[in-house]
Amino acid sequence: MFKIKLEGGRTAEVPEKTYWHTTSHILAQAIKRLYPEIKLAIGPAIDNGFYYDFDTDVAFTPEMLEKIEEEMKKIIKEDYTIERFVLPKKEALELMKDEPYKVELINDLPEGEEISFYKQGEFTDLCAGPHLPSTGKVKAIKLLSSSGAYWRGNEHNKMLQRIYGISFPKQSELDNYINLIEEAKKRDHRKLGKELELFFFDETAPGMAYWMPKGFTLMNILIEFWRKEHKKRGYQEFSGPQLNSSSLWKTSGHWDHYKEDMFVLTDIDGNEQALKPMNCPNSIKIYQQKLRSYKDLPLRFNDIDVIHRNEKSGQLNGLFRVRMFRQDDSHNYVTDEQIGTEIKDIVEIAKYLYSVFGLEYTLTLSTRPDDFMGEIETWNKAEKELKEVLTEICGEGNYRINEGDGAFYGPKIDIKMKDCLGREWQMGTVQLDFQLPQRFNLSYIDKEGNKKTPIMIHRALFGSFDRFIGILTEHYAGAFPTWLSPVQVKIMPIADAHHEYAKEVLKKFDEAGIRVELDDRQEKIGYKIREAQLHKIPYMIILGDKEIEAKAVGVRSRKDGDIGQMGIDEFINKLKSEVENFE
Repeated sequence: MFKIKLEGGRTAEVPEKTYWHTTSHILAQAIKRLYPEIKLAIGPAIDNGFYYDFDTDVAFTPEMLEKIEEEMKKIIKEDYTIERFVLPKKEALELMKDEPYKVELINDLPEGEEISFYKQGEFTDLCAGPHLPSTGKVKAIKLLSSSGAYWRGNEHNKMLQRIYGISFPKQSELDNYINLIEEAKKRDHRKLGKELELFFFDETAPGMAYWMPKGFTLMNILIEFWRKEHKKRGYQEFSGPQLNSSSLWKTSGHWDHYKEDMFVLTDIDGNEQALKPMNCPNSIKIYQQKLRSYKDLPLRFNDIDVIHRNEKSGQLNGLFRVRMFRQDDSHNYVTDEQIGTEIKDIVEIAKYLYSVFGLEYTLTLSTRPDDFMGEIETWNKAEKELKEVLTEICGEGNYRINEGDGAFYGPKIDIKMKDCLGREWQMGTVQLDFQLPQRFNLSYIDKEGNKKTPIMIHRALFGSFDRFIGILTEHYAGAFPTWLSPVQVKIMPIADAHHEYAKEVLKKFDEAGIRVELDDRQEKIGYKIREAQLHKIPYMIILGDKEIEAKAVGVRSRKDGDIGQMGIDEFINKLKSEVENFE
């Protein structure tokens, strides 16, 4: 919430999105003053600021953004009262007759729905609101960037020009935010991914990462950590096909609700198939392989298979939005009575996993969407169950509710995580599903010998290994802790005479399970050290005459600089201790 000053010295709290939505209207007003020929599209508030889309064939340059920003400051200084009014459809269309995108939006409104507008000075915009009392309540503004964006996010529509911006009640808050953006740019995982030789993307496979040896090592470290924690909690790992007949997806309901996001293929016999966008139907096939008893439940099947989703090209964003990824998936089959306990256990796993990385999280309940499957009574029961569990875990009112954002087959708990820069990320999800077990006729035998349908819990805690690595790369700015670093130690002999000893040290480190590289190039030691620091290697081992004589190693830390000489076993034990403590 932002605090704004009202008349008479009073203050009021307003939601950030109300503040940013008002600023988007100020942006649109400035555009119409400077470039009256440009047509308006939409200008919503988003999680961090606002944007407005404009129909113009000219891309906005930095000089133009600066000019627009100055005009916005004039509008703020003029402090126009912001007035709301409504019109019947015919009058609304007449008012917006010169704005074709607004006309389209009005025509798309359901019959009888209120059509509201907001006016500030000479500028009026179609809008549901709400807004601040006047333009002068906005204080510090900054236009951040511009880019192309398809009208309504549809690549078949016209490409518009989008301007992003941010605003705050105080200049100091804006300055802090700009500093945060600059820091985020330095931490951009796409940039660091190349520099650290972790991964890259190529035009021959849009949205599908190439994992280089160091990046794939990082991936496998993370997978083994995840695997170990789940195995000791009774999870059983399986693997299923990448390609399934459309009949499977029709039974699951994905064909009707998700087909446009799937890669659909036709085989040589003319049969429709699809690359799997999620693992749940394959998990169900594993469940169906034998008769299940109540004694088997909870039954937890986890997998890390590669899945594919046909994301629109304009939405692809490094590892954050891809078309191919490995999801840290599990599908847990439980009885009615086990729902609460199982979900609490899942949240406990999430709590532990995130704590290892120093990540904070919050829980959000996402409820029934418009495009839902099944009976409303079943949905109400499922949502009631999740609310009771969340109240027990978090306390009454200490979790968020996101109306209408559930999966099509059931409500879900979304796990939202904050990184070291305070940025919030949608991470894991825990989804309660009464629908798929019924659609696939799943059953178990209860204590009385009767057939019953299990409840299915879909859950992913990292979200996906690929995306989680992108987030961790930015969280740590590429300087991964020792236990997670693809290369933990770089050995650097000072001269040729030290190479033989360097190979002995390499062998000992390798036998101790340390991820180590030897840099025996004909380069000066200062150059090797600088390069290792750029690659963010946790430890550098410097070997010269003194180290050979003492049968020791010279240790330089990424964090602490020159540590000095240590015995080989002493250093190995130090490293093992860091790994065991996730340092």
